[in-house]
Amino acid sequence: MKTKLFRISFPFLTILVLGLVLAACGKVGSTASTEPGGTQGISTQADNVNAKPKEKITVNIGVQGKTGILVYARENEFFEKAFAAVGADVKWNEFASGPPHFEALASGRLDFGSVGGTPVISGQVGGIDFRAVAVTGDGKRGNMIVIPKNSPIKDPKDLKGKKIAVAKGSSAYNFLYMAIDKAGLKGDDIKVIQLQPDEARPALDSGAIDAWAIWDPYATIAVFQTGAKILVSGEDLNINAPGFLIARSKFTQEHPDLTVLFLKTYEQARKYYLDHQNEVAEQFVKTQKLDRPIIDTVLKNSFPLLSPITPDFAKAHQEQADFLYSSGAINKKLDTSQVLESKFVEQALKELGSQK
Repeated sequence: MKTKLFRISFPFLTILVLGLVLAACGKVGSTASTEPGGTQGISTQADNVNAKPKEKITVNIGVQGKTGILVYARENEFFEKAFAAVGADVKWNEFASGPPHFEALASGRLDFGSVGGTPVISGQVGGIDFRAVAVTGDGKRGNMIVIPKNSPIKDPKDLKGKKIAVAKGSSAYNFLYMAIDKAGLKGDDIKVIQLQPDEARPALDSGAIDAWAIWDPYATIAVFQTGAKILVSGEDLNINAPGFLIARSKFTQEHPDLTVLFLKTYEQARKYYLDHQNEVAEQFVKTQKLDRPIIDTVLKNSFPLLSPITPDFAKAHQEQADFLYSSGAINKKLDTSQVLESKFVEQALKELGSQK
């Protein structure tokens, strides 16, 4: 018997799917460097001769949030340097959350991005022609429910009847409903307020909402700046919700070499990011205007990956889609394997291994 956790989400889902369907190319680069900014040892044209496009193109890359691999890579032009070596340009596109990435993919305005699993499911429901080409993290620490400093809420069960802000269609949206499901609550037991991160934070601070389902770094920022508390996280509930790098299918078909180059550059940026945490933290403090303890905590809690979509990750993603379907949030049962494709990341990692 289906539990109607998501009765309130139908209008949003309809809008999201229509938006995705109706809403009808960014520079990769840089190897791990030993100098600030990762500029020494960047892939040369000779390194990427097989990836050289026949004509000048622009690769459109989506980015969101205040920290993370793509944010750092953009600030240091990792992708610009790599794609310049093969005669391509890069254009960055900034989004507040995952779902808008798919509107841009559908209209041909975006080629690559990094999102959580729930937007991937929504994109597949909407019939967007894309592929999830690599896993960027298991998502266990990615999403949390945040409550104000002096909130009387002590347990997820206490969320009954409360107003909770969340960006609908985001990874935090699915996490919220999985969390209340584990607490024995139904969708009708809570009052969902659809807000993007920059709207939800003031609402939390003012007391207009009782809780906020969100991802890092926003959760950690709220904790440090206002004394907010983490009620529960994906790690607490052992929720495996992988995030993905996504790609526009037509781009991968027309430019498989550049798709591999994008993934190689992401991996090089990821390694530099992990190997130079102090340098990364100092840069984010300056560019994002955040205190060092906030950045240090965010970096400590993040475990960025670049992995093929293993059977375990594929299973976890399918389980998310099944949960959304059984809860009434999506109107068709999905075979999520139809949009998962690991051949490009496998090739990228193979080529990087052979270059060592």
